[in-house]
Amino acid sequence: MTKQSGFTLIELIIVILILSILAATALPRFIDVQDDAKEAAVAGVGGAFASGIALAHAQWFANGAVATAGLIPGYGSSTGDVYANTSGWPIDDSSSTASCTGVWNGLLQTGAPTVGVAATTAAATTDYYVTADVPASNICTFTYTADDTKNIAYNNSTGAVTVTK
Repeated sequence: MTKQSGFTLIELIIVILILSILAATALPRFIDVQDDAKEAAVAGVGGAFASGIALAHAQWFANGAVATAGLIPGYGSSTGDVYANTSGWPIDDSSSTASCTGVWNGLLQTGAPTVGVAATTAAATTDYYVTADVPASNICTFTYTADDTKNIAYNNSTGAVTVTK
């Protein structure tokens, strides 16, 4: 009598059944990773923007912390200059939605996500669109175009950057 080795048909069916049950319970966790990717994208850009704010403020201090608003010498990207308010927080040279885009473009390097103004058609082709309440509360809100529930808010009176994912 020879001894056979291997799996019987019943054993193979049981293994396939167990793997199917495991796949059915684990699959929903991996199906919707798009939302996680959007959250990570906004968190990454928000961190870079907050770092740019902190670096510009540090440059303002290094330049003597002058209590007058104006250009921060030695700081800014190829797409824009960075100005400081009297507290040293980055602003653009105006008090409108353009000031928000100016801060964004001045702080982030070339190749960074693009920003447009919410009311324009350019916002539809940009990564973020800006809505500003600068004169009233000094807050610029950059909303992620791919998901308008995710945004980055910058308060230029305190330097606070808040990321809503």
